[in-house]
Parts: sequence; structure tokens; C-alpha cells
Amino acid sequence: METFSLRDVPKEALYVGLAGVVPYLATSISTVYLAYDINYAFHNGEGLLLSGETAEALLHIIEPIQLGYGASIISFLGAIHWGLEWAAFGGHQGYKRYAIGVFATAFAWPTLLLDAEIGLIAQFLAFTMLYYTDARATTAGWCPPWYTVYRFVLTFIVGGSIVLSLIGRGEIADKVKKAPSPAERMRRLREGQLAQLEQEETERRTRIVTEDEEEEESEAADEDEEMSEE
Repeated sequence: METFSLRDVPKEALYVGLAGVVPYLATSISTVYLAYDINYAFHNGEGLLLSGETAEALLHIIEPIQLGYGASIISFLGAIHWGLEWAAFGGHQGYKRYAIGVFATAFAWPTLLLDAEIGLIAQFLAFTMLYYTDARATTAGWCPPWYTVYRFVLTFIVGGSIVLSLIGRGEIADKVKKAPSPAERMRRLREGQLAQLEQEETERRTRIVTEDEEEEESEAADEDEEMSEE
């Protein structure tokens, strides 16, 4: 039992850490409820508290919030190791400890370009890998002795929240329209820009042809006029 005791965790770190997982837990609970309302509306014609359309719209708003917050937390967990390195906790480890922060950030932010389900799974893997890394770092003396238990509790809550979101989304996978991912939005934007450029180029060429034809007609009219005068 002592192995999982939070007694040695500084109260400030514990309270702030638990407060930090509240937004993640809140978005997961909201996802589950909205999924329930969408299912209810699908089978009964209208939602329990919200219409199916409203619940679906809110669900698509929550998606980037949860993914964005998750990416921020993953980056923050990596940055902690930079702070420990600057404080020389456990001695200076150099690039080995800096690399943890770099890899965490490099892995976290690209998940925002993925579909919601894939992004959540990727972040679940990131949280799990970071916990394993932190546990190893604590064993090596790079982190305070209480850090492994502290991270286990917070990672357990976040991981459970992600599983809740995935379960809720899985229940309505065939009942909602799939919101385009940021990568899909970028692709559509690029296609729209290309289409606009092609249209502008077509209009420019048409205008040039029209001007050339008008110029030729004007020259022909001038020649006819000159011949008539002669």
C-alpha cells in the first residue's frame, strides 16, 4: 500500500495536478453525454435535453478542445524535464534529459492534424510512454522519489478519460457526420486556392483573346474605311 501512497507528494503539486486533469475529464464526460443524447435522438426523434443537431455541433466543438488540451499537457510533461535539468536535480544529464521534452512536444502537436479518434489514441500512447519514461527517470534519480506515484495517478485519470471519449464516440460512429480534420481542412483550402487560381487564369486568357479580337476588328474597320475613302 505504501508503494502507491501520495503522502510524500507536495500538496501544492498534487492539488494543481488534479485541477489540471479536470478539463480533460470534463470534456470526456461531455462527450459521453452528447453521444447519449445523439443516440437518444436517433431512436426517439429528439434528444433528452438537446436536439440531435445541437448535440452533434457541440461534440465537434469539444473535439479540438480535448485534443488541444491533451497536446498542451503532453508538452508540459516533457518540459518538466528541462526544469529538472536546469535545477541539476540528480545531476546534469545533458541532451538525454532535454530529449524527453523535445520528443514529447514533437509527438504531441501533430496529433491535432489527425481525426479525433486517431488523435485521442495517439495521445493515449503518448501519455503512457511518458509515464514509462518518467518512471525510469525516477528510478535513475532524475526525478523526486514521489514523482512516479504522482504521475501514475494523473495518467490513470487522463487515460480513463480518453477511453471514455473513445467509447462514447464509438457508440455514435454511424450516426454523426465526421468533422473534417485540420489536415483535411488544409487540403480543401489548398484545393480551393488552386481552383480560384485556375479560374482567374482562365478569365485572364479569355480577356486577352477578347481584347485581341476587338483590336483585330478595329484594325479591319480602319482599313475598310481607308479603302472607301480612296
